[in-house]
Amino acid sequence: MENKSTLAVIIISFNVRKLLQECLESIYRETTRTRLEIWVIDNCSRDDSVQMLKERFPQVHLIENEENLGFTRANNQAIARCQSELILLLNPDTLIQDGALDKMVQFMDEHPDVGVSGCRVLNEDGTLQLACRRSLPSPAVAFYRLSGLSRLFPNSKVMAKYNLTYLDPNTPHEVDAVSGAFLLIRKQVVDRIGMLDETFWIFGEDIDWCIRAKKAGWKVMYYPDARILHYKGIGCGTNSRKTSYEFYRAMYLFHKKHFAKDHSPIVNGLIYIGIFAKALLNWRRFLPSKARPNP
Repeated sequence: MENKSTLAVIIISFNVRKLLQECLESIYRETTRTRLEIWVIDNCSRDDSVQMLKERFPQVHLIENEENLGFTRANNQAIARCQSELILLLNPDTLIQDGALDKMVQFMDEHPDVGVSGCRVLNEDGTLQLACRRSLPSPAVAFYRLSGLSRLFPNSKVMAKYNLTYLDPNTPHEVDAVSGAFLLIRKQVVDRIGMLDETFWIFGEDIDWCIRAKKAGWKVMYYPDARILHYKGIGCGTNSRKTSYEFYRAMYLFHKKHFAKDHSPIVNGLIYIGIFAKALLNWRRFLPSKARPNP
């Protein structure tokens, strides 16, 4: 039986021809009960991604950018144009498994109070990718994660709150945020809370969207019966200087937007210094790939 809601899948592409092709093939292969519109926004790829799309997937809505606009702005280009009742942000370095999109759309149809949802996201070895279900990264929650205490005490409801490792990964549950690699949202939620915050170039925009949805009265849910494979870090180019810089910039912007008003200037200053120090500890990421010292 066909699902009630229609689905728009939005994929941002940047020099990922092979991954993109495999991702699209998996969507069409594994989705049989949902009416789809698929959008690919190409951020000025230098490979033959666009040519591949035109030849193999002429039915896909393609937006060709003349420069790399980043993840957030590129997504907003398609969000503003799609017509479906549900919108999925999907990374190109993913593979849909076992009818995951059909299952997620059915879940949303059966739970009208859920505004945002995410599926079970797996690593290549089949283990759970922890970022697919998260709590709000308050300063205390972030401290336990960055200090390594969350890994030492994965069953602690206090110290392991960021990735919720104390919860059963096989059980659906309400969360604060899901991963931007697979984020399903109702169009009516977007119409109410607005599109992605373009202050974030990449990173942070997914959690920010989830927070805004929850503040508007919608539930954010993790649904493990649907699953995908995610080759983490390949599709967004996490080794580039730009994305490394934006990773730490997003930390600063997120705290400033959601938590700074609740803390004194001294506390905020210490947090910003901590973010800068963390970036310095990872200074190699900011070097051009050819200039990086050998490990």
